[in-house]
Amino acid sequence: MRNAGISFTVQPADINETPLVGESPRGCAERLAREKAFAVFQSRPQDWVLGADTIVVVDDTILGKPRDADDAFRMLRLLSGRTHAVITGMCLVGPVASGSELPAAGLPQLVAASERTGSETTFVTMCELSDEEIRDYVATGEPMDKAGAYAIQGIASRWIPRIEGDYSNVVGLPVAMVHRELKKRGLI
Repeated sequence: MRNAGISFTVQPADINETPLVGESPRGCAERLAREKAFAVFQSRPQDWVLGADTIVVVDDTILGKPRDADDAFRMLRLLSGRTHAVITGMCLVGPVASGSELPAAGLPQLVAASERTGSETTFVTMCELSDEEIRDYVATGEPMDKAGAYAIQGIASRWIPRIEGDYSNVVGLPVAMVHRELKKRGLI
């Protein structure tokens, strides 16, 4: 967002990121983004809050962040030589003013939360990787806090010959989508 000229403050939300039984990948990403946004909004009800969550999907299986090096290896082996989906859920929540009542300060009374939840999907093709390449990459530590165990903006970029969709979505936030939503609300 900084590169797009959008100012922001980071406040992590501590929520359980486990997919629900039978939940679709898109539904999971959007639910987690919404839970993150509302968790922060509870402590900042006067602010607009953006929550986001990125997942990687291959064969209808959600790949979150790896638990350990073995899990990272497993994920990268699954992605090797294939095209997969990267889905980022986004939720923008903020105060809604009631137009009829103005407190003494002249500011609208906050009465509820305005919410916009959605998602972006990008398809990523990864080259065929050898076990040695995967082990070497996992040893760098880069995959350990990344959905699908890779960072397209990092070392793994050398294995990504093709993407279809929004690059920033794969990095972790569909910036163009967020910009549109902020602009619609007059926030930028």
